[in-house]
Amino acid sequence: MPPDIQSSTDVTVATPNVAPTSRPPKGLDFWLILVSLCITLWLYALELTAVSTALPTIASALHATQFVWVGSAYALASTAFLPMSGGLAEVFGRKPAVLLCIFLFSAGSAICGAAQNMDMMIAGRTVQGLGGGGIQALAYIILADLVSLEERGVYTGIYGITFCTACFIGPVVGGSLASQGSWRWLFYLNLPIAGLAALVVFFCMHLPSPPGGFWQKVGRLDWIGNFMVVASTTSCTIALTWGGVIAPWNSAKVLVPLILGLCGLLCFIFYEAKWAKYPLTPWAVISNRTSISGYLQTFFVAIIALGSVYFIPVYYQACKNASPVRSGVLLLGLSSLAPAFIIAGVSVKRTLRYRPQMYLGWCLIMLGLGLMSTLKADSTIAKAVGFSILLGIGIGLEYSTTVFPVQAPLPVTLNAPSLAFLLFIRSFATVWGITIGSTVVQNQLNVHLPAQFLAQVPQGVSATYALIPQIPSFPPAEAEAVREAFANGLQVFWEVLIGIAGMGLLSSLLMKGLPLSSLTDEKWDLQQKQAFAEKETEALVD
Repeated sequence: MPPDIQSSTDVTVATPNVAPTSRPPKGLDFWLILVSLCITLWLYALELTAVSTALPTIASALHATQFVWVGSAYALASTAFLPMSGGLAEVFGRKPAVLLCIFLFSAGSAICGAAQNMDMMIAGRTVQGLGGGGIQALAYIILADLVSLEERGVYTGIYGITFCTACFIGPVVGGSLASQGSWRWLFYLNLPIAGLAALVVFFCMHLPSPPGGFWQKVGRLDWIGNFMVVASTTSCTIALTWGGVIAPWNSAKVLVPLILGLCGLLCFIFYEAKWAKYPLTPWAVISNRTSISGYLQTFFVAIIALGSVYFIPVYYQACKNASPVRSGVLLLGLSSLAPAFIIAGVSVKRTLRYRPQMYLGWCLIMLGLGLMSTLKADSTIAKAVGFSILLGIGIGLEYSTTVFPVQAPLPVTLNAPSLAFLLFIRSFATVWGITIGSTVVQNQLNVHLPAQFLAQVPQGVSATYALIPQIPSFPPAEAEAVREAFANGLQVFWEVLIGIAGMGLLSSLLMKGLPLSSLTDEKWDLQQKQAFAEKETEALVD
């Protein structure tokens, strides 16, 4: 047994409803399902990385001041829907849930592409987020159905390759379309890709379907728990978005929804543990310290990842006069997270350890953020790209491995709820990452921007994002002052993220090195599907 693995009371005895992984090599059905999942995940990742480089152009085109809500609406909707997407998959089956999420993502993309004002754009991003969050969650849940935790690192590496291609293509596509005034096609292009994904899922994803009629299945959904999640996350997001911009942080307008939202989430966990008949998040999922450590690390690294994805392009465009296309190309430095994701997953498979990769990831994240905080308006682009590569490697190591401390102490029958809760935590953290970044930068702009410049922006400091494409046309002295203000604001943001990364490193000390299960849940296994088919054939013959 590797020295990293310890015996621990954290280990939960697996239930008998499992299937050993000593089975034949993966068949055609498995690879067709994996391909369908990769297509849907690629669609999600492409949108995630492409929109960030086009946001200043979109805000300028729609004459909007609510820059932050373009990102926050997507993150909020995906967060609120994540627990329900896991519940739908458990009750109705994996394939119907995936198809529903693809439909929602497509509908939201169409609304965004046709948006005539920022309200319509935010509505579209909300619908798009419902589908995007579900796509992400279901891709990992179905993989957990088919592959044991012990060997999952290799197959999550395939997800890493998928994410990597989207990271390379997305920012360039988003920047190119924005530069040509065709940003609407950033959303319209999702439609044919989503159509292809839906066809592949419909014809190739052959997985077991739970028994029961439609209304019987609807009755097994945890509607009270879902309502509590939606209300609480919405309340928190409103508070984080308003804080320091629409109202001071110490005002009732910010504190009341923030406190209500956080209390609502605590009540949700308590309700799930004590009263829920069909809980979205069973108490066993969060009742041991190793899983808690995994969830905490997931939360902290997601704040850092999404904050970086959204605000590194702001640095390039505001401080270095980069076009949306060029900022998209330069953001590829952060795409180093994808190969790091692959390497970490494979190393877990080879060594059966996950803690060394996670410790190293946090150290690299803190180093990368520390270097990013030294960037000034006149720093070289080479420095910014190099620092982001280092940061991306650390993020990739963490993203690939947080699932292992979460699931190592749990029986495989809790794969779906534990993964749904992990992805809920990750998505909820993106709300914090985007809104904390916007708040910090906007507050710093309010302090550092020249008074004569602020006088030209009656909508308030949040409208300065829409003016980023116009900075090169300002008088030289004013343009330089604006660049310095953005650089100062971003420096403070990176410093805030260093503190968050420190909390992530501390939370990693809670986890234990536990054995990785070699079992899968028989209920959702491909062999179970084949067994059902054989029984049906025998019945017809008889």
